[in-house]
Amino acid sequence: MAIRDIIKLPDPLLKKTSQPVERVDDELRGLVDDMLATMYDAPGIGLAAVQIGIPRRLLVVDLAKDDQPKSPMAFINPEIVWSSDDLSEYEEGCLSIPEVFDNIQRPAEVRVSYLDRLGKQHEEVYDGLMATVLQHEIDHLNGILFIDYLSRLKRGTIVRKFAKLARQQREKV
Repeated sequence: MAIRDIIKLPDPLLKKTSQPVERVDDELRGLVDDMLATMYDAPGIGLAAVQIGIPRRLLVVDLAKDDQPKSPMAFINPEIVWSSDDLSEYEEGCLSIPEVFDNIQRPAEVRVSYLDRLGKQHEEVYDGLMATVLQHEIDHLNGILFIDYLSRLKRGTIVRKFAKLARQQREKV
């Protein structure tokens, strides 16, 4: 397992739609393991493949708290096939937009169709934090960031801040 670099805003890859995974094989399972290692190291509770520069429809999640055993899950080609009318609100952050947090409203429940790391098809209903994390990560696969749900003014301020940081990093090199 290798820890990969997480790409940050304003990297244009974050706004691209990810392509479907064609085959579930050992190479893909190795990528899942790398993504989990990267997510745990960050630390985070969800990570989409595009966040490590691989625009494939793959994400990993683990909501286990520090004192609980790890409970990693891989979602290959995930698709939200239903979402509730009821909404819930969580404070969201993103490993690709460090130190930025805001409250986002999303459907309280979702039904997600996906393949697991062995290629087995599943369709499950999720609620609570898991529903929010899955929607956040699936948004990544569709080129949508959580800041896209904020007002244009807030989003613009965040994007300008990260563009300035990226320019400063390039100038140091």
